[in-house]
Order: sequence, then C-alpha cells, then structure tokens
Amino acid sequence: MHSLSKALFFFYILLFANLAKAQLCSGTFGQPLISQTFGQGNNTDSWYGPLAQYAPGASTYTTFVGPPGVSPRNLTANQSGLVKTPATPGNPYAIYWQPHADHTGDPNGLMLLIDGIATRTVFFEQQMDNLCPNTILRLSIWVLNANSPAANAQTPNMILRITDPNGNVLNEKPTGSVPADLTWHQYFVDFTNGNSSTVTLQLINSTETNSGNDFALDDITVQACGPTIAPFFNTNAPLLNMCEGNTSNFVLDANITAGYTDAVYQWQENTGNGWADIAGKTTKQAAIDFSNRIAGTYQYRLITAMNGNIDRTYCRAISEPIKVTVNPLQTASAENSGPLCIGSTIQLNASEGTSYKWYGPDGQFLSTERNPAITNATKAMEGTYTVQVTANGCTFPATTTVEVLAPIIPITNIQTATICGGKSVQLAASGGATYLWRPSKGLSDPHIANPIASPTETTIYIVQVSDGRCSVEAEITINVNKNVTADAGADQTIVTGQSAILNGKVTGDDFTYFWTPSNYLDDPTKLNPIATPTDDITYTLHTSSNLGCNSSSDEVFIKVYPKVVIPNTFTPNGDNVNDTWNIPSITSFPNSIVKVTNRYGQLVYQSTGTFKPWDGKMNGKDLPPATYYYSIYLNKDFKTYTGWVMLIR
Repeated sequence: MHSLSKALFFFYILLFANLAKAQLCSGTFGQPLISQTFGQGNNTDSWYGPLAQYAPGASTYTTFVGPPGVSPRNLTANQSGLVKTPATPGNPYAIYWQPHADHTGDPNGLMLLIDGIATRTVFFEQQMDNLCPNTILRLSIWVLNANSPAANAQTPNMILRITDPNGNVLNEKPTGSVPADLTWHQYFVDFTNGNSSTVTLQLINSTETNSGNDFALDDITVQACGPTIAPFFNTNAPLLNMCEGNTSNFVLDANITAGYTDAVYQWQENTGNGWADIAGKTTKQAAIDFSNRIAGTYQYRLITAMNGNIDRTYCRAISEPIKVTVNPLQTASAENSGPLCIGSTIQLNASEGTSYKWYGPDGQFLSTERNPAITNATKAMEGTYTVQVTANGCTFPATTTVEVLAPIIPITNIQTATICGGKSVQLAASGGATYLWRPSKGLSDPHIANPIASPTETTIYIVQVSDGRCSVEAEITINVNKNVTADAGADQTIVTGQSAILNGKVTGDDFTYFWTPSNYLDDPTKLNPIATPTDDITYTLHTSSNLGCNSSSDEVFIKVYPKVVIPNTFTPNGDNVNDTWNIPSITSFPNSIVKVTNRYGQLVYQSTGTFKPWDGKMNGKDLPPATYYYSIYLNKDFKTYTGWVMLIR
C-alpha cells in the first residue's frame, strides 16, 4: 500500500508537470516581476565580485573569479567572473573574446562571463521567491557568445530549466547553438508554478568541449501572464499637452482582455518620485481632478489582480503608463529692426516657438512666419505689432513698437540748367545735415551742399541728403551745349583748270557756317563746296553757335599750278624753229628733275632744278634721230610724268 501511494504521488507530479508545460498564456506577459541585471560597475575596475554582492540570489557552480583575480587576469575552463566586457585585461587570445557592452549597452553594466567545460552540468542557478502561485510565468535570459566569428570556436549550447522547491522540473527548453555574431540573444521558457511561490532557474551546459563554449549572461527576468491592459484618457490627445493654469479634468479608462475572475483595480500616479496609489481610484474608470497642476509630466497606470492579490507585487498585471504633460508658462518676446526710414524693410522677430501669428497695428493678420519682413515701409505702418507665440502647446503674446522716421524732404535750387562748354553753374541742396553728390566728376566738392558744377557733357547729378539716420535722393540735370569748332581741312594743290572739294567740318551743338571769300566756290554755304580758282587762294570757314556759346574759324590754302604741256617732237636742225625740246610751264617748278634715255635705257639728258631746254645732243654731240623716253618729276604734289619724244633731223 505504501508503494502504491508513492507511485500515485509521482504520477500526479508528472501529470501536473506535463499540464503545466502545455498551458499557454491567453493574455500578455506584463512587466518583469523579477529582474537580475548582475549589477553596475565603475569607470576604473575590470573584474568584480563576490557574485552575491552584485547579483543577490544568484549562484554558480563554476569557480568564481573576483578581484584581485588570477594572473594573468583571464578565465580558464570552468571559471567565471563579473566583468564589463568579455575582452578583459590579460586576455591572451584577442581573436576569441571580443569587446561588447552589456545587453542594455551600458558601458559600466556588468555581465557574468563563463568559460564552459566539456561536462553536462548545472553551471548557474537563480532562486526566485514570492511569486504568485498558480500563474503562467515566462523566464527569459540574454546570452552572448563571447567568441568572434573569426575564432571558429565551438558555440555554447545550454538548457533553461525551472524547478520547484522539491526539485521537480516545471519546464525546460534548450537554447540551441548561440551564434558567434557579437550580438546578445534572448531565450525564454514558459511554465506554471502550481502552489509554489518559489522557483529556481537552472542553466545546464550542453556543449561537450573545452574549445570555445565561452559566453556571458545578462538580464534574467520573470514575467507573469495576465490580461492585456490598454489605458486611455477620455479626451483628445492634443489636450494632454497643456499649459499651467489649465482647468480641464480627465477620466481614466482602460480596455482589458480576459484574464482574471473577480478582478480588482488600482490606478497609480507618478509625478517624478515613483509610482503611488491614487486614493479611492479602484475602478476601471476613474475621474482625475487635473485643474491648475504645476508644470511637469504626470504618468498614470492601471494595476489589476485577482481579488485579494492586488497588494502582492508578483500577483498582478500592470499596464504601460500613459501621461499628461503640463508645460510651464513662458514669456514670449518680440523685436523689430526700427527705428527705420520710409521705404526700408520692417524686420519683425519673435522668440522661439513652434508656431506664430503676427498682427499689425490695425489688428489685421500679417504672417505665420517667426521673423516676417515687410518691405517698402511707410509712415502708416508705424505702431504696435503683436505676435502670438505657441510653444509646447501654450500660446503667449508679445508686442513690439515699430517707429518709422519722418521723411526727409530734399530741396534743390534747380532741377535742370543749360550751360555752354567750359562754363559753370552753382548747385545747391537743403533739407538734411550731410550731402553727397554723384558723379563727382566736374564738381568742385561732392561733399558739400552747394558745389560748383563744370561738366564737359550733359550730366545728371544725384545728391543724397541725410539727417544722420535716413537719407533720400534728388536729381539735377545739367545740359551742356558743346562749343562749335571749325575745321577747314588740309591745304590742297591743283593745276590750272582743275577743281578741289573743300573738306570743311564743324563740331558742336546747333551752329551755322559759311566760306569766305566766295570767289570760285559753287556754294559758300556748304561745308564741302567745289573750288575752281585760277590762282593761289586762301579760303576761311566761319561757324557760330546758335545757342549763344561761341564762334570759330579755320583757313585752307589752295595752291594753283600752271598746266604742264610736254611736246612729243622737236627738230634740232639749226633753222631756229623747234630746235629744242622745251616745256614752257615747267619754270613754275624750280626743283624739277627731267631725265631722257634712249631705247636701251641709257641716260642721254638730265636737267635738275631750273629746267634747261634739250638741244638733242649728248656730251656736245648730236644724237641720231630716234624716239627717246622721258621721266619728269615736278614736286611732291604731282606724280612723275613719263612718255616719249621724237627727235627729227
């Protein structure tokens, strides 16, 4: 009978274990009930210990190495230690254990580093107390393969096992090979704890080798299965970001999935000092008086549990928090670029915010820009501008007063004037304190109010009149009538009977002209008349300004040479008739050069200076009758004459 009872006892235990393993969570796994982080290090140390100091409740069956550690300070098989990174000082195999922060990325967060052995054994245990009985739980752990992919070492492989206080296995689950990818991997096992409030996590080594099998553990958590809780406010989301002085109130509510029978509730609030129960708020819906709250962040969450378990930390479900933000009242500011001058740009500036509304002095809307610009300012735009600055959901007014300075009224002594070339005129401006004229060319001083202007051509002078803050411009146009200038052209030469065209030119503005004397001119009122004088003559071109400026004259000389007639036959036979080759008009050319050659190009006669008639002889001897060839140079005004002459006897 005793043996039968014992057998039934073990049967029920196995049946319960299998049922527990088969149960699935119909809700969600909530926030961690238990969290083992292995503690926090500092900025200087590399190894930490003892394990109980940094990880209460945890124990390891490996040889634990803590400060001061071994020398060199690295692990060997079946050793473990608390470190901030697997790449500890003294590690002789840099290709194996690679630098890596803990699972959260905290550079000072600790992890349990283990050098596994080739034995299937429990190497780590973590006892967890005060769990709510008869609950579906999830235990998870983060594991890092400490070796680099290049090491090609044996990967760690372990079993997650959960036992009750009597050593009964509630569930277990293998991790499989943990890849060497320099990444933390999370593994979990779900179980039901029955009537026990205490369970133990056991990690069992399943890698039967001493080569590789190096890993780190971090962040062991237990989560309870409970209903899914989605809290919410019964108002629009924008109203949850408000300003100080708000008078709104809210109703908290939640959507909750099935999970607990005879459930009870408790709303909690966190104003920055941790979570605290809100007195009297023990229903799924709860009204919150939120008027006139000070600036800050207000978080709310809902706790639900079976009736009787609401005060037991590990027997309840907790929602994610929802929040209301109360923004502090701020002071907005506004500025402008004034005082400014008429025609300038009004630049408005507001303090930083998220949106803006500007209004002009007349109350009309202007812009939604932070720093709007208003071009071409007028006196009517002067006054107070208002901006509504919105930041963090709060709107604050600010004002700035724009001053538009009174306009400068420049006065000039003239608007336009006309002068003759070489003359001057007085310019004058008033209405300001300083003056600047441009262009400066032709002015006695461009920096005074009343300079003397002596331009050589028509010029528009612009004066900038300033009172020290604003300036305005005015114009004076000085028209310059150019003086007249006569140019009779270059002297000319002609031969009696020929004509010459006089090359007269006149420059200037609005003039008349004529030639004197009018003798032998076809029209003395033309600039380019035709002249046919019989003797040397000088003509004068006269011009005068019709604008009352000046007159001018210039002369041109016409040299009239006699017509040159060259005989082509002479008979030097002593009868005193045509005995010499004579050119009658050549006497007018005292510097002439006459040359005669025979048909062979031999020079037979030459006369230089005053012409001497040729008697048909060469060196005192008669030349035979023949045709001879001449070249006659009179002066620079004539081309050289060439031709032939017949000598007949």
